[in-house]
Amino acid sequence: MDAIAGGPRRGRPLGYVALGDSYTIGTGVAPGGRWPDQLVDRLRARGIPLELRANLAVNGSTSADVIRDQLPALAGLEVEVASLLIGVNDVVQGVAPERYAANVRVILDALSSQLTASRIVTVSTPDYTVTPAGADYGDPAARAGAIRGFNGILAAASRERGIVHVDVHDLSLRAATDRGLVAGDGLHPSAVQYALWVDRIEPIVVRMLSGA
Repeated sequence: MDAIAGGPRRGRPLGYVALGDSYTIGTGVAPGGRWPDQLVDRLRARGIPLELRANLAVNGSTSADVIRDQLPALAGLEVEVASLLIGVNDVVQGVAPERYAANVRVILDALSSQLTASRIVTVSTPDYTVTPAGADYGDPAARAGAIRGFNGILAAASRERGIVHVDVHDLSLRAATDRGLVAGDGLHPSAVQYALWVDRIEPIVVRMLSGA
């Protein structure tokens, strides 16, 4: 894979690949409403040539699934930018924090071996327990605490490797009182909520790609 330093090469888009679960593949929203797609559209409007080469995220994926299925799928793709958002299904399936932490290290080390760390961004898991269907996936208080704990694990592992971590957890909590931030399935973020995420992610990625 072609990892480059400095700003985007003129005339050739930077290849971007997104890894993760339902929050990246955008379960419950149209493809254009997914946050990676919105991010690319915003950057192109700024004149930054970022191209979403692949969204490898799969609804229901755990950190182990990313290792088994998504990392190998990077082979053959010309990738210079990557994002990772993973953890909610580890929480729901009762994966131990130690196992999640070990898996995160494997994923980030694999990405760092193929990309410059400054071209990788991780994103926190939103709190689904505040949605109408949240209680269908375990005790809300326990699940909310686990999500916060796993977000801390991903953030710390990212910092240790010089990888930027973007926290959108607080934005997801707004869905408790604003149902317009929830998709029609009553569980996942809506395109409107994803736009709020991109408001926070976009300037960070702009700085990443400018080399600032």
